[in-house]
Amino acid sequence: MSEEAWSREEFEQQLRALGRSYHIHHPFNVMLNSGRASVEQIRGWVANRYYYQRSIPMKDAAIISNCPDREVRRRWTLRILDHDGYGDTAGGIEAWLRLAEAVGLEREYVESLRELVPGVRFAVDAYVNFARQAPWQEAVCSSLTELFAPQIHEQRLANWPTYYPWIEREGLAYFQSRISLAQRDVRHGLEITLDHFRTRAQQRRALEILQFKLDVLWAMNDAMAQRYGVTS
Repeated sequence: MSEEAWSREEFEQQLRALGRSYHIHHPFNVMLNSGRASVEQIRGWVANRYYYQRSIPMKDAAIISNCPDREVRRRWTLRILDHDGYGDTAGGIEAWLRLAEAVGLEREYVESLRELVPGVRFAVDAYVNFARQAPWQEAVCSSLTELFAPQIHEQRLANWPTYYPWIEREGLAYFQSRISLAQRDVRHGLEITLDHFRTRAQQRRALEILQFKLDVLWAMNDAMAQRYGVTS
C-alpha cells in the first residue's frame, strides 16, 4: 500500500528542511562569512563562482527549451534577463564581474576561466546537464536552493564590509540584488513544484532532486577548500 501524499504545507516543510544541507554551513563558506578568509581565498572563491554565475542562464534556457507551457516560459525568461542583462540593465553576470574587480581581479582573467578548479567545473556542468536532460518540472525543482539563498546574501552584506574593508563596497551590489530576485523566483519555482509532485513517491523524488542541487553547491565548496584551504 502506497503512502499518503503530504499536504502542500507538509511537502513545503519537507523541502525547506533540506536547508540543513545548504552550503551556508560548509566550512569554506563559514570561513568566508566569519572574516577568516585571506585575500587569495576570497579571490579564488569569486573567480570560481563566476563559472556558476555564467552557467545559470544556460540552465534556465535548458528548462525553457523543454517546457511546453507558454506562461511558465514567459515567467522563467525573467531569470535569463536577470543574469545576462537587457537594455540598460547590466545583469547579474556583469555585477559578478564588478565584484571580481572589487576584490582585485581583472575581469579578463576571470572570464578566461584560468583559475577554475576542475571540481567546480564538474559540479556546475553536472547541474546544467541535469537541467537539459530532466523533465522540466524536475529541473525547476532543482532550482529551489533559492529557498535558502537570501540568508547567505544577507550574511555577506552584513559581515563583509566589516571583515574585508579592502573590498570596494560597490562590488557587493550583486548580493543585494539577489535577495529580492531570489524571493520572487522561489515563489514561482515552489508553485510549480507543489503543483506537479502530488503523490508521496513524486514528493520523495522532489526531495532527492533538491538534495542533488544542494550537493552540487557543497561539492563546489569542497573543491575550493581543497585548492585554497580553510583557515580556522
